[in-house]
Amino acid sequence: MFTADFRNNNTYLTLSDPFSLAQTLDCGQAFRFEALSDTKWGGVACDRYIELEKTPDGQIILYNVTKEDFEEIWRDYFDLNRDYSEIIEKISENEVLKTASNYGSGIRVLNQPPWETLCSFIISQNNNIKRIKGIISRLCENYGEKIEGGYTFPTAERLAKLEVEDLAPLRAGFRAKYIIDAARKVAGGEIKLEALKDMPYEEAQKELLKIKGVGPKVADCALPFSHRHIEALPRDVWIKRALQVLFDGELPKVALPYAGIVQQYIFFYARETKLEI
Repeated sequence: MFTADFRNNNTYLTLSDPFSLAQTLDCGQAFRFEALSDTKWGGVACDRYIELEKTPDGQIILYNVTKEDFEEIWRDYFDLNRDYSEIIEKISENEVLKTASNYGSGIRVLNQPPWETLCSFIISQNNNIKRIKGIISRLCENYGEKIEGGYTFPTAERLAKLEVEDLAPLRAGFRAKYIIDAARKVAGGEIKLEALKDMPYEEAQKELLKIKGVGPKVADCALPFSHRHIEALPRDVWIKRALQVLFDGELPKVALPYAGIVQQYIFFYARETKLEI
């Protein structure tokens, strides 16, 4: 699916699968990346600042990423072990999904740190991308650790020691109390995030629903984007409307095993074509 070349402390990827940095890093699954140019992106993930660029010949360059860093962190983070071309081929049995996946074929579902993902999607409730990014940025600046290029995402243990009032500078509104509740449940061991990827999907979702302010939508965002439950289907208002317009409300059966990935294709397709939903 890819070959990697390591030189000058950079990693050079040549992929057989499509991989669009813009589609992957700006599709609503991660909130800490920004476009640095038409071809280059940068952001903090896994407690590291990373810059990536796509060359005219389609190669992906990961700057200041050694072979060890790539194998230990970024290979999994960018889901490079998954054959996306095979998934697209399977779901293309359905003509609408074939069209949608052609639009968003460069999207990859990231394997993000579980706590950061959960907290980020708690913040995302009834919110827009600009405000989500602003709240997360202030959260990291106030309670994360300073690193080259930015700040780390604060740990659940760090946030669990705070009171709701301490989060006032974030301007997170009603979400502040949910952040604190989630942090305390995770830090105290009531919710073991690292164990969720090994649970059946329904059981993992049930665990996340124990957290105040986490409903099925937030849980179903966290599960595919950080726990490998790609069968989870995040249903926000836009996806519900798109599913209704395109499929009378429900995904075709061929897509169900990959619902979390297919949802991203549908969202991108609906946005790019200005689908009337």
